[in-house]
Amino acid sequence: MIRSIISAIGAITAAAAAPAQMAPPPGSPPVRSIEPSKVILVGDSTTAVIGGWGPAFCADHVTSFLACVNLARGGRSSGNYRWEGSWKIALSEMRVPGYRTTWVLIQFGHNDQPGKPGRSTDLATGYPENLRRYVREARAAGAVPILVTPLTRRIFADGRLVDDLAPWAAATRRVATELKVPLLDLHADSRAVVEALGPAVSQMFAQLPPGSPPAGPGAAAAGTEVQVQPLATPRLSFDNTHLGKQGAAVFATIVTKELAQAVPDMRPLLVP
Repeated sequence: MIRSIISAIGAITAAAAAPAQMAPPPGSPPVRSIEPSKVILVGDSTTAVIGGWGPAFCADHVTSFLACVNLARGGRSSGNYRWEGSWKIALSEMRVPGYRTTWVLIQFGHNDQPGKPGRSTDLATGYPENLRRYVREARAAGAVPILVTPLTRRIFADGRLVDDLAPWAAATRRVATELKVPLLDLHADSRAVVEALGPAVSQMFAQLPPGSPPAGPGAAAAGTEVQVQPLATPRLSFDNTHLGKQGAAVFATIVTKELAQAVPDMRPLLVP
């Protein structure tokens, strides 16, 4: 009995040590090789994993042949995303070999606005030049850049949407035209949706329902930041900028539709 068990173990070990079969068995149908592609998301908290549309896009709108890497960071502008080294990491991802095509979606604007120390950029010069550098460097790294206008805020006054990000959206459009870059006009599309729903109904896109208590000091101002000890804990709050799961799902669908129109090569890799 023991000898038979030992013999069986030996046979299993020998089979495991044998070289893996490198070709399909004779008579098998031909295997069509499909090279995977990659899409990288670069931006602020309205794209990032907590508070943005990026998680829903990566989870629900790409096929298994499109790797989706979300490198958006909360609190980042077109300036400090580079200054802190996040863009360097994104460039490294763009240079990874083996992908048929690597696209990079770039969305900034919220934290480029005035009054944000260490983040704000000049709308007339700094912001557009930062976008130009991102486009040029992405192309030099072998990637295909795609500019995205900033997601609208859901702030109303006297029943009308306060479109405070319109100048940054316009600047993004101009750079896209100048450098012949595909453009996703998320600002225009999100504004249309929010205006159609109105101030009350559009609140459903928020992280938490209206009237929810802030999750600790500073949570309302930094709703997407995390406490890192002992484990990361989202500091969520109700605001009119960041997205909950329902908002992320809506705007990720819009991004997908825009991509399918602006970048035809991506259509077979996208799920509506």
